Amino acid sequence: MNRQKENNLGFIPQLHRVRQVFNAEALHDPGAKLIEKLEALGISIPRGSRVAIAVGSRGINNLPVLVKSLIQWLAAQKAEPFIVSAMGSHGGGTPEGQCKILDSLGVSTETMGVPIICSQDIVHLGETPQGFPILFDRVAAEADLIIPINRIKAHTDFDGPIESGLCKMLVIGLGNDAGCRQIHNLAPEEYSSIIETAASFILSKMPVLFGVAILENGYGQSYDLDVLKPEGMIAKEKILLKKAKDLMPSIGIKEIDLLICEQIGKDISGAGFDPNILGRSSVKKSFSRPIPKIDKMVLLDLTEASHGNGIGIGMFDVVTRKVVDKLDFQVMYNNATACKCLEDVRIPYIAADESTAIEIAAQACRASLTELKIVRIKNTSELDYIQVSENLLDEVLQSDQMYKDQME
Repeated sequence: MNRQKENNLGFIPQLHRVRQVFNAEALHDPGAKLIEKLEALGISIPRGSRVAIAVGSRGINNLPVLVKSLIQWLAAQKAEPFIVSAMGSHGGGTPEGQCKILDSLGVSTETMGVPIICSQDIVHLGETPQGFPILFDRVAAEADLIIPINRIKAHTDFDGPIESGLCKMLVIGLGNDAGCRQIHNLAPEEYSSIIETAASFILSKMPVLFGVAILENGYGQSYDLDVLKPEGMIAKEKILLKKAKDLMPSIGIKEIDLLICEQIGKDISGAGFDPNILGRSSVKKSFSRPIPKIDKMVLLDLTEASHGNGIGIGMFDVVTRKVVDKLDFQVMYNNATACKCLEDVRIPYIAADESTAIEIAAQACRASLTELKIVRIKNTSELDYIQVSENLLDEVLQSDQMYKDQME
């Protein structure tokens, strides 16, 4: 029976909770797995070595556990580890903003037990054979050893053999605000190539001991991790990126009239949300994986961990007043100008509250209110449960990766 309810939204189909099934393999004890990998390296570190652990701005599953395990292993080697921020222009491109982001991720002096240095000071390491200047964080450059730790994943703005991961962290994350802006002066189709070339240059000049590469499954859990030596880092990251793309979650519905997204944020994705999931981007014009065809998108909230950076808001059709009130325009605009993506921070139609936002977006859809195909998600990182309108249940039942939740 086609159940509908009439409320202040008009005639909007009742939504049903649907479970999506992805690869659920996950590490039982990520910290122990990292220690096992480190022990297998057989590396000897000189006593008293100052080791800079580069940590970025992403909300990576088990990040505090992994960073803490790495610190404990280094301490057992009689090294002197400390943490440096490696997040380009994020946090407003300021030391204070970047330390605040690390703290929100559970990475602080109190939790890690080591100093944390967030700096925008850079050194010029030289130029690639193509003449591209390499800028690098001064604090990391002055350390005896450097260890980047990051998740390997598809990038939101470009495709290539190297996307988001250790190489990008070395080039853009540790390039700080100035290095980030420099890279984004290039065309997006050049990013992967220049990141690979620049990373190779950095690895030849800087004392990178190894990198910790993390893979996550479709549920955002730690799927696997590896420790990559500098001499094989680029080649191995290319292999891991292919696996990461295979593990990515998706929305199993092919055509959607109205997509309701509960939240975006920099802790979810550098673009606020993952365009590889929703198919909307100011930069990326084509996608290498199936994505739903969406008419209108409404945004309800901004994560607290985003600290007012609402980049990605411009890709939505309607947003709530709550989202706009949370924006830190200075931080958001700094990120947008650094990334050359002003479209991402344009302000859409502002509705007073969530109900009004959904109603306005529904009325703007091409389909009639009684025929709307509606999908509601929490964010693009948590897609194990979504909500769909009743007229999409047949599509759900025909899929081997979606099931109507019997507990709704």
